Amino acid sequence: MSSLAHQTQLKTRGRPRSFDRETALRRAMEVFWSKGYDTCSMADLVDAMGINSPSLYAAFGSKEDLYREAVELYVAAEGGAALRNLQAHESVRDGLRAMFRTSTELFTGTSHPRGCMIFLGAMSVGAEHAQLRAELQKLRRKVASTVAARLAQAVESGELDARTDVPALAALCMTLFAGLSIQAQDGVRKPALFAAIDQFIGTLPLRVKR
Repeated sequence: MSSLAHQTQLKTRGRPRSFDRETALRRAMEVFWSKGYDTCSMADLVDAMGINSPSLYAAFGSKEDLYREAVELYVAAEGGAALRNLQAHESVRDGLRAMFRTSTELFTGTSHPRGCMIFLGAMSVGAEHAQLRAELQKLRRKVASTVAARLAQAVESGELDARTDVPALAALCMTLFAGLSIQAQDGVRKPALFAAIDQFIGTLPLRVKR
């Protein structure tokens, strides 16, 4: 191989990154989750991720692109555990209880509760970021649709009363989910939130077995 060809190959490969991309992304997720989008500065991200600005832009693109990846990581990891627990139980009652309790554990699991990155954290995305706001709204609707589908399945199987208003009950579930997120951030303790969950579960229109 000629010297010129060798140099060209090296340039094509580019310089190797001097940081672990996955670790840096998780640190960015933690900062976004804690501070929100608009109130999180590039300096905050650079400090948390342990890289310089050129490396950040080269690896992740813009701040908005980095936030998208952070949200994807949240959904794939901690944030998605709630829906996974909903689907893991044969009984919709047990599934809903597990979903809300898993979320509460997540929301209250640190000394500085942060609530849900999708529901509460998304409120920090300003109106000037219309596309990003629309994407987050789509994620929230996906959660609501998944819950509604699980409720409809429970009606079909006979666990929930046939007269159940599935859309209304699904909306109530999302309202409780968002409320747990806000109350956790306000410092309400886990036992009180668990009690609220149990109170809700007790109101489910379960079919009376004869």
